[in-house]
Amino acid sequence: MEIILVFCVLGMTILLFLTEWFPIDKIAFLIIVSLVLLGLTKPEEAISGFADPATITVLSLMIIAISLEDNGVIEWLTSGIKRVSILPLILITPVFMFVSASISAFISTTAVVIIFIKIVSQLSAKYNFSASKLLMPISFAGILGGSCTLMGTSTNLIVNSVARNLGAERLGFFEFTVFGLVFLVIGIVFMTIASKWLPKDKSKDLAENYGLQEFIFTVTITEESKLVDQLLSESILEENPDISIIKLIRDRKVVNAPGKYINVKVGDELVLMGTVEDLAQFVQKENLLLHDERNTKDKIQQANNIEEKDEESPVMKYIELLILPGSNLIGSTLRKIRRSSLYGAYPLAIQKRKNIRNTKDRLIRKDINDIRVKPGDRLLLELQDGSMRDLERLENVAILNEHELKSSVPLYKKYITLFTLLAVIGLASSGVLTILASALTGIGILLLTNCISLEKIYQKVNWQIVFLLAGMIPLGIAMNNTGTDTWISEQLLEILQGQAPIIVLGLIFLFTMLMSGTISNNATAIIMTPIAMSVGAGFGLEVKPFILAVMFAANFSFFTPVGYQTNALIYGTGIYKFKHFLIIGGILSIILWIVGTLLLSTLL
Repeated sequence: MEIILVFCVLGMTILLFLTEWFPIDKIAFLIIVSLVLLGLTKPEEAISGFADPATITVLSLMIIAISLEDNGVIEWLTSGIKRVSILPLILITPVFMFVSASISAFISTTAVVIIFIKIVSQLSAKYNFSASKLLMPISFAGILGGSCTLMGTSTNLIVNSVARNLGAERLGFFEFTVFGLVFLVIGIVFMTIASKWLPKDKSKDLAENYGLQEFIFTVTITEESKLVDQLLSESILEENPDISIIKLIRDRKVVNAPGKYINVKVGDELVLMGTVEDLAQFVQKENLLLHDERNTKDKIQQANNIEEKDEESPVMKYIELLILPGSNLIGSTLRKIRRSSLYGAYPLAIQKRKNIRNTKDRLIRKDINDIRVKPGDRLLLELQDGSMRDLERLENVAILNEHELKSSVPLYKKYITLFTLLAVIGLASSGVLTILASALTGIGILLLTNCISLEKIYQKVNWQIVFLLAGMIPLGIAMNNTGTDTWISEQLLEILQGQAPIIVLGLIFLFTMLMSGTISNNATAIIMTPIAMSVGAGFGLEVKPFILAVMFAANFSFFTPVGYQTNALIYGTGIYKFKHFLIIGGILSIILWIVGTLLLSTLL
């Protein structure tokens, strides 16, 4: 009866994962409640997942990844990748995949892929190639890279933790790296060839359809700015080729198309044209003020994200709003819109629809605040309360993109955060400390040096993953308590009786891979690890190849966009269809299944 009850809980869990009726954290909590009420675990065992080393280790590595992302270390490490844009696409693909995999071996794969999505989007717009040719290979490479080390993915840590609880030896930090590298090379070669059949970007973006130019901003030179007393040629024109100076305003006098030999003075206002990202970096780097006609000190600091000495400045939300025909905003000037209530949003800049009339020369002759809004224009809005729900009441507008303009990070914080990551890797890989102990030590360093705050941790940690692990780990305990894993392995032993060990290993690999493509790879790892170990022990074989088979197979969910978070990310861009994962990811999965079975069988 207990085994039947475990199967009921297990079946309902898989059903809820597939149907997505509830969020995964709610599903995990319901699992805990079910196990207690059905008497399948003691209450203490049901909540033991919250204190399990795997859960805390994953949480600790998440916190370190947040610090790496917020302090710009990941972007710093990947900044050099932009230089490979001069290479042909056939070479760009393997280079991007290799860099993504290398970083993902030690840092959260999801954080790395998010940064790469931004980089690829910028490069594709600048050099006119399809982002779709790179995003899927980068996501797959991140998964493969994370499979190379013990701290590379949460799946690896979970498999190791579950196996140790069942009496297996602890896996070494680089114990399976050779296998992971073989899989990575195969993945890079295959995806470089397969990228030819990936779709080209379609012009579904409203901004692209409307042919929009760059935004127009006004900035004010402050006393702290490094631009003071510099020539425009030395300060802006040479170092920032993607930013154009439309006009200079000094002592209420307007200089249209200022020459490059003009000296910059305190209080000067520059009207600039550029992308949100380029202008945001320029404003933060040069300590400028975004001119938005709000003269209170607090609002100026918020608009420019100036970091005070003892307080962390708030992260502001910026929304790009496309004006469609029939909008009530048509005909209004930027000045007029600023004076009216726009559901708590404040317009900072305008981007004019590209046409013959809206040339740079024409814009030079007009005050930015007096430019009238027309269909196809785009406004950059600052959300006062961080909520977009009220903004969606506006008729005949389209919300295109959401930006976070973050404060510039002091260089010493980047060095400390990078040093902390290297220290965690060094301590864990050398065996001086466990991964959990080294990760906790790293968090202590980051907190003491103010490289991350507890408020940021509470805000940005993916608590759904934490609850998922805390809920699924007791399910594994229930399977062991009730003998469900042993019963399953006995049935499999009868079915597979007389089969060669390599066939048994291959079937475990295949079934795990299929399951991870439909439900969470972490949940798959928790369910399949005890079963695989029981099957291996039942055949009198070494259990380590079966543990590694589950670990790799649970990661290799390439054939659907739902099994792994990075696949869901790129699927959410709207570039790919389900069939692209099913065909291209499916072929890669089959290749890796065959190669993985052959490689791991050498350990039997």
